[in-house]
Amino acid sequence: MMNLVAWLFRIVVFAILAVFASKNSQPVMLQYTMEQSIELPLSVVLLIFFALGALIAMISARCRCNSND
Repeated sequence: MMNLVAWLFRIVVFAILAVFASKNSQPVMLQYTMEQSIELPLSVVLLIFFALGALIAMISARCRCNSND
């Protein structure tokens, strides 16, 4: 039963994220140096920065746990 609830939850979250991505497909220009830039859809930029934030948080939490040993 819990497996079914977990799969339903995953489907709902995926559907919400798919709708969010389709509604936020406007191009955004990221300028990372004076002459160089890249144009990506807004949903891709948000996904990239969310993933980077999660990665930084996981590394930070792991480093803090290892320093207490």
